[in-house]
Formats: sequence, C-alpha cells, structure tokens
Amino acid sequence: MVYGATTFREVAEIMAAATDPNTFDEWNVRLMRMPATVISSTLQDTLGWRDAQIVRGDAVDVVRQLKEDSDIPLRSQASLLLNRALMEAGLIDRLQITVFPVISGHTGTSPIFRGAEDFDLQLLEHRVLDGRTVELVYRPTPRGT
Repeated sequence: MVYGATTFREVAEIMAAATDPNTFDEWNVRLMRMPATVISSTLQDTLGWRDAQIVRGDAVDVVRQLKEDSDIPLRSQASLLLNRALMEAGLIDRLQITVFPVISGHTGTSPIFRGAEDFDLQLLEHRVLDGRTVELVYRPTPRGT
C-alpha cells in the first residue's frame, strides 16, 4: 500500500482507536498487516503501523521507483492528492472505484476530483458486492491522447 501522509494519519488513528465497529473486519485486518509506504515530509513515525515505512521525496519519483522495484502490484487507498498526481504522471494502471448507494451532500468533506484534469475511463471489470454496492475498475487515460 502507498499512502500520502493525511490519509495514513486518518487510517492509523481510526485503527488505533478501534471505535468504528468495522475496525476488525477482514479487510481492515488484512490492511493493517500489509506493508505500507507513506510518502511524507511531515510524519516522524509510523503511528503504530507495524510494517510501514516513511519515505521523503517527490511522490511521483518515489512511486515510479517503487513500481520498478516491486515484484507485486502497488495499491493506494484514498490519498486523493497523491493519486491525482500519480494519475497525471501516467503511473496509475488501474483505477478502482467502489460506488456506495448514498449521497453525502451535507456530510461529505471534499469532492475527490475537484480541479483534476479530464480523464476518459475504460471499464475493465465490474461486480456487485452485496446486492447494492458496485465495484467498478477503470483504466484512466488523459482526455485528448
């Protein structure tokens, strides 16, 4: 997993607090056991994440090197600014979007693609997870290429 500092802080705090009833579901337990690379100029420690490392430097350069060195595919969860930069640099091979059937107009905190470049999305895979939640996997291509 590759994280930006803000998302990593949020995830680590949620997991450490263990107040969310979903904290110990299968996905979260697996997530906490995964090696994590955190690209940050501000974090000083891994906030209790057992197999995390903090890397300093330009996110695009760091991820480009990780992709070259890694034998397994990299994943990133949330980290919107990080993922936007990676997508604009052509480093995102697959974009997975999970659609939840809710609208958070009053409680949402930030539109995830505000100010982003335009991308065409080619649908690669889709599945219905629980009869109402749909997982869509896309390949992003900058519009006009």
